[in-house]
Amino acid sequence: MSMEASVVSIRGEKPSSGERNMMDTMKELNPTVGKYFQDTQGDEKLSPKKAPSLCSTRYGIAFVTHLCNFVLVAQNVVMNITMVAMVNSTNHQSQFNDSTEGLPVDPFGDPNDSPKSLPTGGAGYGGQFALWEKWSPPHERSRLCSIAVSGMMLGSCIAVLLGGLISQVLGWPFVFYIFGGVGCVCCLPWFVLVYDDPVTHPWINTVEKDYITSSLAQQVSSSKQSLPIKAMVRSLPLWSICFCCFGHQWLLNTMIIYTPTYISSVFNINIRDSGFLSTLPFITAWVIGILGGYLADFLLTKSFRLVTVRKVATVLGSIPSSILLVVLPYAASNYIIAVALTLSSGLSLLSQPGMYINALDIAPRHSSFLMGASRAFAQISAVVVPTISGFLLNQDPEFGWRNIFFLSFAINALGLIFYLIFGEADVQDWAKERKLTHL
Repeated sequence: MSMEASVVSIRGEKPSSGERNMMDTMKELNPTVGKYFQDTQGDEKLSPKKAPSLCSTRYGIAFVTHLCNFVLVAQNVVMNITMVAMVNSTNHQSQFNDSTEGLPVDPFGDPNDSPKSLPTGGAGYGGQFALWEKWSPPHERSRLCSIAVSGMMLGSCIAVLLGGLISQVLGWPFVFYIFGGVGCVCCLPWFVLVYDDPVTHPWINTVEKDYITSSLAQQVSSSKQSLPIKAMVRSLPLWSICFCCFGHQWLLNTMIIYTPTYISSVFNINIRDSGFLSTLPFITAWVIGILGGYLADFLLTKSFRLVTVRKVATVLGSIPSSILLVVLPYAASNYIIAVALTLSSGLSLLSQPGMYINALDIAPRHSSFLMGASRAFAQISAVVVPTISGFLLNQDPEFGWRNIFFLSFAINALGLIFYLIFGEADVQDWAKERKLTHL
């Protein structure tokens, strides 16, 4: 068989049996040529052009997870919205409208009373990444995860926009009835469409199943292995993810808890009383979060290294938001304030396809545990931010706000620098499959 025929086969035509024999012979005679054929065939198998994209099972699972994240966060937000009404109301069945007296519009409460952090889905956040271990091809991982997680921003937006309105018109119990009913409806497509892996899914397209399983062949294993806790504790790439997530969550908590209060007290702009202004940052973050995932995967198709894409996304989601928060005390225009607040909240979601899903790269077998652990570590900031910020405001009322924003910038920058130095995207040795040899 001529070399021309082999080249034609590599370019896209299915090799014949004779061509396969010729390739096997060349592999034995010349390992370099054999490796070339192996890599080329591997790239052909992983070609996403041969598998359906948007109208596919994996994207359907992403959109269903999007809806579930929407419900998880929306229910957390409406819990905060209706908390005061629930406590103060003694006869909500006969006085629906009276039960909304003193209802806080801001879902995160008044920082002078009891600051709260951005609500999350708790176990649902880390647990859903067990899906993407077996459902997300490496070159689509960013967009699939971004589509799924961006539902949290949409949930916050809709809950802020409609929660108070429903309470005032129908009474606070109907907030739970409506959002609880939406949650039950979202469970139905979850039960029908979502399965552990493509192999066990009954309705998945065969081409798509082969595409996913072949792309994850070196990452996913059916064997159950214990968590290498000691190796995890000694892993600098893992600690870089945790510290970077901590710094970024510090930034987010500062923006969500204290920025509305600062604008209200200094510029007399009551964002909490404006449903549109309250939801505008969430809408922006929702859109940018989805687009950020597509941008990350686009860079991968342009031969960027995976670790470079993760770090670029993290930088884009951290530095611009921090800078906009720092310049906020120097803004003199209401228009500039609104733009700065909206952009800082929206751009922060660009880091979602960065360090937040990096655990899927370095340890796909243990990603759900690591996502939950890193998220829990990052949420320590939710406890520390109100304490330190309140102390700074009490010590220096004149420059306290400026100090809060500069401290947020510094902590976020330190976490980012640590991640840029020690962050990796290769599967770590402790996360690879361990094969036991029996003598």
